[in-house]
Amino acid sequence: MRTRSTILAVLAAGMSAVMLAGCGATSASPVQAPNDSVLPESTVASLVAGVPSRSVAPLPNMRLAHGLAPPTNKWFSGLVFGAAPLPVFPLPLSFGLTGAGFSFGVPAVHTAANTITGGFAPDIAANVGAASSVISAYDEASVTIDELDGAGKALGSVVVAEGSPLVSFTAKKDLQVRLGTPFSRSGQQWTAKVGDSQYGLVTKGTVGNDGSTLSLGSGQSAVWVAVPKGGDLAKLARYASPVESTSLAYSAGDHTVSTALEYRSSGGTTLVATMPHQRAGQTPSGLATGGQPSGAACDLGSYPSVYGAMSLCAGTRLEWSSPTVAPSSSLDVGKLSAAQKKTLDDQVVKDASASPKLPTDTYFGGKALYRLANLLQLANQLGDTASAATVQKTLSSALARWTEPGGCKTRDNECFVYDQKARGIVGLTASFGSDQFNDHHFHYGYFLYAASVAARYDPALTKRIAPVIDLLVADLATSQSSRYFPERRVFDAYAGHSWASGYSPFADGNNQESSSEAISAWNGLALWASVTKNSALHSEAVWMLSSETASANAYWTNFDQSAAVYRGYGHSIVSLNWGGKRDYATWFSAEPSAKLGILLVPMSPVAGYLAGDPARIEKNVSEGAPSGYNVPLGDYLLMYSAEAGADQAAKALAVAKTLPDTFIDDGNSRSYLLAWIMTRGA
Repeated sequence: MRTRSTILAVLAAGMSAVMLAGCGATSASPVQAPNDSVLPESTVASLVAGVPSRSVAPLPNMRLAHGLAPPTNKWFSGLVFGAAPLPVFPLPLSFGLTGAGFSFGVPAVHTAANTITGGFAPDIAANVGAASSVISAYDEASVTIDELDGAGKALGSVVVAEGSPLVSFTAKKDLQVRLGTPFSRSGQQWTAKVGDSQYGLVTKGTVGNDGSTLSLGSGQSAVWVAVPKGGDLAKLARYASPVESTSLAYSAGDHTVSTALEYRSSGGTTLVATMPHQRAGQTPSGLATGGQPSGAACDLGSYPSVYGAMSLCAGTRLEWSSPTVAPSSSLDVGKLSAAQKKTLDDQVVKDASASPKLPTDTYFGGKALYRLANLLQLANQLGDTASAATVQKTLSSALARWTEPGGCKTRDNECFVYDQKARGIVGLTASFGSDQFNDHHFHYGYFLYAASVAARYDPALTKRIAPVIDLLVADLATSQSSRYFPERRVFDAYAGHSWASGYSPFADGNNQESSSEAISAWNGLALWASVTKNSALHSEAVWMLSSETASANAYWTNFDQSAAVYRGYGHSIVSLNWGGKRDYATWFSAEPSAKLGILLVPMSPVAGYLAGDPARIEKNVSEGAPSGYNVPLGDYLLMYSAEAGADQAAKALAVAKTLPDTFIDDGNSRSYLLAWIMTRGA
């Protein structure tokens, strides 16, 4: 089994939006800092030992080598969990395991009014005579699968990677592979066409006369390559060596965050396809091959995908940057007029004196803590010491209860346990499948935010709650190989966003709808890093916050509607993104307001990233709330509408003052609703 680790690094400043570096490139290189862990394992060990160990829900069947952390919330989770493996989408390819081998292909993309589909395409099938399979290694973007015989011995291994148009199989013994689609000779390579897609095969093995069998000796490899539109198989074949592994480096600066994925292959330079968010702002001089700027580095053709066209490049390292989003825990109420402050203070008094019962599950319970944190901030900013004291007492008490390390020994809610089998922290009262590792970032982000705000006004609280809050951090943001947690459980560096499903039991891959709650999670993570003076965690959190924001804009709320993939799509947002499709839908409601609202909740102080083109904001809102804001999540749509300009903010404020309580979300308050809108219009 290969040992792999993610490399944390500091990238040189001034990096271009996207860069492909070839062998020997002299372009800006990461400065590796492999020991810069956000939470050292020695620290984590004692924290884990302090909470009860319990499996809240049984793990499904796993096809996973011993010793590997169960890879929940990954793009490839469907290969690992469940009675049978499911297709996954290492774009530009789709890939699946079969009873005796594997199959793959470039998805055919179809756009309809409510859905953009690009499902599993088993164009090329390879039967290696396997009886079973097991994931033997995985890293930031690649996965290795061992194909096993009936005795559990490895016949060979398959490697696929996000961004790679290559699928490789390396034999561990002499064997014959049966090809579902016959290949024919094309120069030094072999080729097959399925529908509109062409595939090449590069191997030193022996292809049978009919092109349907492939004989490999022990140690020999076969590499299949999907030929893009406008591509040349002979040219691509030069780079068709097995991908061996990938690694990550990143940095977070004042103006940009940068991501670099290194692709290591046995042949050096390999092929990597770029997604639209990676190409944002790209210029020809921003691409490098062999150390020389060249506009030709990504001229190898393009693939269709549900996220837009993907350009194929030759190189070893894919680098891109995104604008830095600064973490935030407060609104700028200092710029409000005296009259506005008086209105706001009157409402804070009302909201602070109300004492709704706090939910006991991790989602609604976390939202309740977040609501209190925002009330606390407003009361302190307005100089309302009485309201601040009331809210602080409630918030600190609730946080202290939630973070009692041994709380789950004596009660069945408002506490956390460590699941040794799944290697993660789970709230004992599950919600939305959190016991199956669904949505952990959505839930825990609220706790991180609330803990950060409360600790600001109650320093003694920090030490008390830190052991369990740090475990929530470790569950989401562990940065190196660990016995206790996977690396960055939910965040996908290549895609630039998170995946919400723990076990991903879906034929369309993994998915995420609430891009805004993902962003809120990384904002809370960064705020907690500041409270605890953890600089490594702060850099990681700001990188994830800024990257997730860029992808949210690119694929959820503000995508380029002129791109070909959106022709025929009937909406200006996509509320639910998958590996193999994109939907105008949610898991919980068919209401248009919910489809937009789930991309806005909780409108935390960091949600200013939603500002931008006023016309696009108004278009999104008009579809979500065509008849007014007395709709599910209508308060968030109202807050979002205020981002379109001062006039829109004034209109929103008038509505917010009389919006029925039933349409103010449980994670929101009228005080915060008014404050948000007032600060947009000031």
